[in-house]
Amino acid sequence: MKLFPKIIPVFPLSGVIYFPKTNLPLNIFEQRYLDLVNDTYKKDKFMGMVQSQRHGNELYKVGCLGKISDFKKIKDGRVLINLTGVTRFKLLEEIDNNKLYREFKVDYKNYELDLNEIKKNLQTGSLIDKAKVFFKKNGLLLNWKEFEKLDENQKINTLSMISPVTNEEKQKLLEALTMEDKIEALESIMSFYIHDFNINNRTVQ
Repeated sequence: MKLFPKIIPVFPLSGVIYFPKTNLPLNIFEQRYLDLVNDTYKKDKFMGMVQSQRHGNELYKVGCLGKISDFKKIKDGRVLINLTGVTRFKLLEEIDNNKLYREFKVDYKNYELDLNEIKKNLQTGSLIDKAKVFFKKNGLLLNWKEFEKLDENQKINTLSMISPVTNEEKQKLLEALTMEDKIEALESIMSFYIHDFNINNRTVQ
């Protein structure tokens, strides 16, 4: 973890969770975030993504460090980037600066597993079955044939990122320490919504 910066610029984004070994395309147009991205790209390309909470400027305490892997300036002033997830981190304290964007001191020690090789033989069958029901009940389409081509880790992280659940539930998935913990949490969340949907549907009938 010594390879990663102890102080990073942070991009707060509500409703989006972002995991190691996943990609997040971003369309940057606000001046403060244009400054953040330009400064980051010139420096070491590392920036943090953290969910903002519902009230004020508060942020959740756990986010994901990303590295800018693609950078393109558009004529109208926007910047298009792709972030590749590296490892999660915990916010320790905000750093005073004279910039438009926020910087934080962070700690990576609880998330060394993020840097390990992809874990195989994860039991995802039950989760995938629930996900198909959950997505169908929410009227969401997913190309399951293409989805099956992903490795087990990518499947879990993709479902965590795109599932129509609350910000708090998304944060719970992000903070799950192991992939097994994430599978358990995601199954539990989906089961709750499926059960709730079935109850409400019977009530309507």
